[in-house]
Amino acid sequence: MKSIQLLAARTTIITLLISGVWLGCNRAPQASIPFDVVEATIPDMQAAMESGQITSRQLIAEHLTRIARYEWKLNAAVSINPNALAEAEALDAERAAGNVRGPLHGIPVALKDNIHTTHIPTTGGSLAFEGFVPPYEATLTAHLREAGAIIIAKAGLTEFANFMAGPPNQMPGNYNALTGYGLNPYDPRRDPRETTNDGRPALTTGGSSSGIGTAASFWASNVGTDTGGSIISPSNANMLVGIRPTIARVSRWGIAPVTLDHDMAGPMARTVTDAAIMLGAMEGTEPDPNDLATQTCESPPNGDYTTFLDADGLQGARIGIPRAFYYETVDIGGRQVGGLTDEQTTLMEEAVSVLEEQGAIIIDPAEIPSFVDPDPEQNFNTWELCIGGHQAKGADAHCSVNFKYGMKRDFNAWLETLGSSAPVRTLTELREWNLEHRDAGAMKYEQSRYDISDEMDVEADFTRNETDMAKDALLSRTRGIDAVLEEYELDAIFTPGSRGAGLAARAQYPHIVVPFGFVENSPNPPFPNDFNAKAAPFGIGFTGTACSEPRLIELAYAFEQASRRRVPPPDLP
Repeated sequence: MKSIQLLAARTTIITLLISGVWLGCNRAPQASIPFDVVEATIPDMQAAMESGQITSRQLIAEHLTRIARYEWKLNAAVSINPNALAEAEALDAERAAGNVRGPLHGIPVALKDNIHTTHIPTTGGSLAFEGFVPPYEATLTAHLREAGAIIIAKAGLTEFANFMAGPPNQMPGNYNALTGYGLNPYDPRRDPRETTNDGRPALTTGGSSSGIGTAASFWASNVGTDTGGSIISPSNANMLVGIRPTIARVSRWGIAPVTLDHDMAGPMARTVTDAAIMLGAMEGTEPDPNDLATQTCESPPNGDYTTFLDADGLQGARIGIPRAFYYETVDIGGRQVGGLTDEQTTLMEEAVSVLEEQGAIIIDPAEIPSFVDPDPEQNFNTWELCIGGHQAKGADAHCSVNFKYGMKRDFNAWLETLGSSAPVRTLTELREWNLEHRDAGAMKYEQSRYDISDEMDVEADFTRNETDMAKDALLSRTRGIDAVLEEYELDAIFTPGSRGAGLAARAQYPHIVVPFGFVENSPNPPFPNDFNAKAAPFGIGFTGTACSEPRLIELAYAFEQASRRRVPPPDLP
């Protein structure tokens, strides 16, 4: 009921905004030539505004109209910026005066709703934070606004970046207590299976960062956050380009955390070009004094990643194919892990052919040492993260505590920065609040991850966390990405779908996913015989070492230009 009420409220707000557009149409000249926002790129929008074909106000109005038309079907937004049209008018005035801030001037973008905005609520999808406006902006929000971007909406997310409810009662991706379930625009239907027909989507939307609105052309691009794959997974699921940057390339200040050891913000867009533009604006050109780790990677000149958009970027590139786990099933201590379906295998063979046709040097296989080690204690894929309710203290000897420890340490520290305006002061208080408001819908899937995080002791468990972090780095970096890149002198490794996300996230390294095709959506247990499931988007990924975003963008762009496989959702004209 709560989500229905909020959806109705959002729809009413959008309707009023659109009414304002029409009622105020005499305030700005109407476009003489229609401009179609569907699949329009950021350069397309900029060119249209520069030529006078459309104003930023009209561009925002077109996107708001599209939201009003399809939001009921997709549930992509948590909130809409009520000042978006006024902000667009101000930016139009700047353009008329000869001041264009850059490629994002007057462009609508959305932010995941765990990223601070002081002109729109920031809720994390939590009922406890309903209507909450933080006392300061995220650094990346300020950078985007300074670049001329208009934050048109806050995008839906899995509640507090999917670190609320884990196994045995796992929260579905893109569910939160405020707005319910987001639905995939490539099949916007509910799961019909008896065991899972609680309203969740039939086709996954990916991790905690929704790409729904970007895929549906509600806005030009959105910013997601990624702790263990929540940029890459939803980008893959919504046929988007997603960039998870090196840790702290983009400031983490003003983002509700899971763990600062792995949290990272990055762009999700329909093209590599748009993602590159977004990344440069988000990063800024100077280190953030509130996040000193932003000094780790050098920014490109003028923060411009578009200089690396080279259609010939794959010529001579050395690309590794890590067969074990990513492409083929491996046996680790009697446990079968990884592998692809026949359909996925065929698609990846086609993708490798694209690389070869563009002049890349393919090293196949290029195995990752920590993926083929027969010792389960030394194999990356059997060294798990403690993220399930069954991995509480005393039952966590064979998993890394880094996520649950970091949540206790960093979430409480973040709450302290909110001062007296914070709805709760500690993770403990949030857990208690949720229990008190269970009947209001605060915890449909319980809160097992909050529970196992809150039992951690920041001081007493410090050494355990450091030990596990060292093992994470050993398996993901030293005997992982860095080992295979160095042994075969690779520019990148090439992985299917969103599968490369976990390794890159644990290593704190960059990863880019690019749309490539579709595969069958065949869950287990299967759908009813009379449910005609639509195909699921499926992309490819490039992973590199720390600070290698420029080279990865070059490779991803060349692949995208050679393949051009993204298609818009077919039922959203």
